[in-house]
Amino acid sequence: MQTEVKEKPRYAIVASVQLPEVSDVEFEASLTELSELAKTLGFQVVQTFVQKRNSFDRTAYMGVGKLEEISMYVKRGIRADELEDEPQEMDASAVEIDAVLVDHEISPSQMRNLELAVGCEVMDRTMVILEIFHRNARSRAARAQVEIARLGYMAPRLREAAKLAGPQGRQRSGMGGRGSGESHTELDRRKVRDRIAELQREIIAMELERKTQRARRLERQGMGLGGVSLVGYTNAGKSTLMRALTGSEVLVANKLFATLDTTVRVLYPESVPRVLVSDTVGFIKNLPHGLVASFKSTLEEALDASLLLHAIDASDPGFLRQLEVTDEVLKEIGADELPRIRVFNKIDHVGDEAAQAAWTAELQQRYPGCVVMSALRPDDVSSLRAAIVSFFQQDLVEDELLLPWSAQQLRGEIYSHCQVLEEHADEEGSRFRVRGEPEKLRSLREQLNPGSQGREKEYWEV
Repeated sequence: MQTEVKEKPRYAIVASVQLPEVSDVEFEASLTELSELAKTLGFQVVQTFVQKRNSFDRTAYMGVGKLEEISMYVKRGIRADELEDEPQEMDASAVEIDAVLVDHEISPSQMRNLELAVGCEVMDRTMVILEIFHRNARSRAARAQVEIARLGYMAPRLREAAKLAGPQGRQRSGMGGRGSGESHTELDRRKVRDRIAELQREIIAMELERKTQRARRLERQGMGLGGVSLVGYTNAGKSTLMRALTGSEVLVANKLFATLDTTVRVLYPESVPRVLVSDTVGFIKNLPHGLVASFKSTLEEALDASLLLHAIDASDPGFLRQLEVTDEVLKEIGADELPRIRVFNKIDHVGDEAAQAAWTAELQQRYPGCVVMSALRPDDVSSLRAAIVSFFQQDLVEDELLLPWSAQQLRGEIYSHCQVLEEHADEEGSRFRVRGEPEKLRSLREQLNPGSQGREKEYWEV
């Protein structure tokens, strides 16, 4: 059982520029999302500063007046009554702002000038997401891929960091005290390039291992295993769905990107055919392209699946935007043509029973065949499980098998690979009416009682 460790809170300001082509609804949704990302990173957002402009300021992202306003707020500090969890025995100026979070990716020079203007650390949206991925990656492949993305992001920012360090931080003396030597920036860039090359070699080596594992999964699916992948926007409840469908103790947290590495479990109670359920990394708007490329191996779990469960937060007013983001990413990895069940989760967060019923009816009218549910309701989970099993049983056929008394040790084979509808015993052995995949039934029939298929048909027809 994994428990969530409560981190010591850090305090942040969110700053954003609204461009003319961005609607108020979309702008507010993006700010809310950044606040959730900040929460995942351990920040408590205490204030938001917004500015409407025709374009970003080339020098420092925001205009001079807004920068002065933010700077005054940072210098003033946070009063106790402004905090969600008010610390005991604190002075009005005891808590400082730790960071300003910018809701766009900004250039290295903009970030440097913004830090100088406001007087504290500045993190843009990309940096926030990269840091979350860095903290949450667990597997060797995920850690390597995240490090490449972070190094690629930091490389063009080394020069600005050197400027902040001043002349002494930029120069490295030459041999014997003669010559200008190699600058810290050049040396650091060379180290970054070398490290990226090293990581890329490691990833190439891991590719073979991943292809072997993938081939084994596909082989298992050919032996009567179905594959389901949970996909969708981050924090749509995928891990809770995974836990409910498989009975596994996977991490469930009200945080964006709580899950990065793929988890695979068997659908429980087990069905015929057995179904493997995998939980993939969540999607998000404006996910840094480097991370999309880096996590392609994780998202490719969806390509191995026969069915996608597209989890959507039914209680989120911006679910249409989340649908678009997921559809775009699935198209990018070539998984948009796979069969899909849209699962509108968290319906219990919508309101009272009347509100839930009305919203359920509207969603089912808009998206025929969708499932509207709460992963916390056992009856809803059972209905979703039935829909999954029904999908994998649609191509199964009924047949009859005779298990001779001399081969009763093979009874487990029948129950493992077939759905037993009826069983009778006579002087020859056990007779089963079963449902299963045609190839598996043919293999079992030949293994159990070669040459007796005709007599089986006659028995059941009588």
